[in-house]
Amino acid sequence: MTKTRYLISASLLAAAFAAPAAAQEQEDSATIVVTAQRNNATQVINGGEAGVFGPMPAEDLPFSIRSFDETLIYNQQPLTLGEVLDNDPTIRTTYGFGNAAEQFVIRGFALFGDDIGVNGLYGIAPRQLIAPELFERVEVLNGANAFINGAAPGGSALGGSVNLALKRAGGRDVTRATVGFVGDAHVGASFDVSRRFGANREWGLRVNGAYRDGEVAIDREDRRTQVLGAALDYDGGAFRAALDFAYQEVRVDGLRPKVTIAGFIPRLPDSDANYAQDYTFTELRDIFGTLNLEYDLSEDAMLYARAGARDGSEDGIYGGITALDQATGDANGNALFVPRTDNNEAIEAGFRGRFALGGTTHEVNVGGNINWQVNRNAFDFLYGPGFAGFATNLYDTPQLPIPSSTFVGGDLNDPFPIVKNRLSSLFVSDTIGLFADKVLLTGGVRYQEIQVENFAYADGSRETFYDENRLTPVAGLVVKPAEGLSLYANYIEALQQGPVVVDPAFANFGQALPPRVSEQIELGAKYAIGRMFASLALYRIEQPGEGVLAGTGAPVFGYVGDQRHQGVEATLNGEIVPGLRLITGLALNNAELDSGLEVVGVPELTFNGNVEWDLPFAPGFTLTGRVTHTGEQFADAANTLTLDDWTTVDLGARYVFAAGDAPVTLRLTVDNVFDDAFWASSFDAFTPALLQGTPRTVRASASIAF
Repeated sequence: MTKTRYLISASLLAAAFAAPAAAQEQEDSATIVVTAQRNNATQVINGGEAGVFGPMPAEDLPFSIRSFDETLIYNQQPLTLGEVLDNDPTIRTTYGFGNAAEQFVIRGFALFGDDIGVNGLYGIAPRQLIAPELFERVEVLNGANAFINGAAPGGSALGGSVNLALKRAGGRDVTRATVGFVGDAHVGASFDVSRRFGANREWGLRVNGAYRDGEVAIDREDRRTQVLGAALDYDGGAFRAALDFAYQEVRVDGLRPKVTIAGFIPRLPDSDANYAQDYTFTELRDIFGTLNLEYDLSEDAMLYARAGARDGSEDGIYGGITALDQATGDANGNALFVPRTDNNEAIEAGFRGRFALGGTTHEVNVGGNINWQVNRNAFDFLYGPGFAGFATNLYDTPQLPIPSSTFVGGDLNDPFPIVKNRLSSLFVSDTIGLFADKVLLTGGVRYQEIQVENFAYADGSRETFYDENRLTPVAGLVVKPAEGLSLYANYIEALQQGPVVVDPAFANFGQALPPRVSEQIELGAKYAIGRMFASLALYRIEQPGEGVLAGTGAPVFGYVGDQRHQGVEATLNGEIVPGLRLITGLALNNAELDSGLEVVGVPELTFNGNVEWDLPFAPGFTLTGRVTHTGEQFADAANTLTLDDWTTVDLGARYVFAAGDAPVTLRLTVDNVFDDAFWASSFDAFTPALLQGTPRTVRASASIAF
């Protein structure tokens, strides 16, 4: 920990203890403190946006769903969406393909940044790194969800989905300013202003923004983020509308890369070590937004429509490192330059209505959506002569010039389209309520079309065209045998584009296989008691593999075998006693191939425990702590290399005092208190590669709400 970090941390603590005693003794100041401390409480919302079903409480939905709200983001000062999802015991965050692209592992399957939803729409979120400051809720739905959300454009989301709700004006007017510090020299500030106006406060306006820059806790890794969001909404009773706009720009210099391995697990470098080359960087710019419209035909019937668009650009020189010698740390390095732009649009419209028929109730959903995506990119392999790369070292990394160009694909100055997607669907569902809605039976089907065009890097000509469709069903059951208790079951599928057979050795060369269908069966229970909420889920997901079909004479490529993920998830959250809050849970996951080998990078056990305690003997003071545990995971397909399990401990405190009529909140947390070095993840789609865990990180902030 640097001297600067100590000084800033100490100054915040000193300010907390130096809060004016006189103000605390006044009744109005005490009320301000109590109210602000309660509003600052970190909690989980047991429910969220459930795709075609709309906003749903967890107890009425035959799926596992929960949401993390903006209070958690203010309290924990996460730099990325992944640091928000680190609070979820069923999710682990890793990096994607050699760059800063976060991806999330849910039920043992990848969820790409491309497949994160915004306000219920795919293709609108920034695709690599997402700044959390723009959002008021991060909503997580575990499990396959092709009927609920449609097929994900990037082909992931087999084990779960994440939807982000952009900030909008609420019932209370807010004016908040925050300054913060993270890591060694990463400082920033943010603002958030929310107002409702009009004769009946029918209009709402919310504007928020943030800027932060500097070196994080990893040596020489510098991050700069600037965001601006604005939302205008209208609530006229029967008619409601909301227009959301967001701008995000992120730059990362000297990103510590994943480490590709070749037959051994390297000795761990120091926790804050960086084996990146200084010339590596990622620069991302996104402009995105949505328009939501709702009209109540009656008290129980509604028409809705929503549309969204995103314009994104990326530029970066990404670095790679492959460990060659376990003892010395000798390694091979390379680099890759990639310019990229994305233009995406999405629309969805539907009808949602509720009516009674005989002794039953029915909630019907009918609608459709279309998602368009165009990706333009090019690449330049910077490997030096003969793809040899350059000599480097994992433990004592020399800084070297950028290698010469080895192979270029596409137009680096003006990339042309490489992939065009169009996903469209129609859906219908009915949830039947029996016995005064003590039993809820859901059935539905979505007709999904997937069209994908791939173009050659050489000249932009079309190489392949994929056009397939599939009916995707859903069946769900919720039974409420006692007050606060819900038992549920579901059958649902996940949907991906099928591969195109590109090897001429196969008799079906050039054929596009139908969409790959993964099937999920899940049983679970949810129980609300007092201010606590518990959930339990048992699931099994089967994903078809691919290979040579047996008994076909000439070799034919097709779907062969299954990859099976089965496990148990248990979560518990809420207020145990007044002032003592808990967010905890664990997940057990067994992910196996037909061969009996386990899937790379999927830990069998993950556990989180977050606790907050408002000290009764120190008004305004809250202590916080979190324990995160990830079990062993295989690092290679042959299951000969294993990553050790790891556990981190985070500790922190908040203090609220009144400055006149304004509450001031001081926050201080230390993540990975013991500064443990560990390999956090081996999840990778292409080659065995390891991601090192984050070192000890100090986060401090001060907020004032006017």
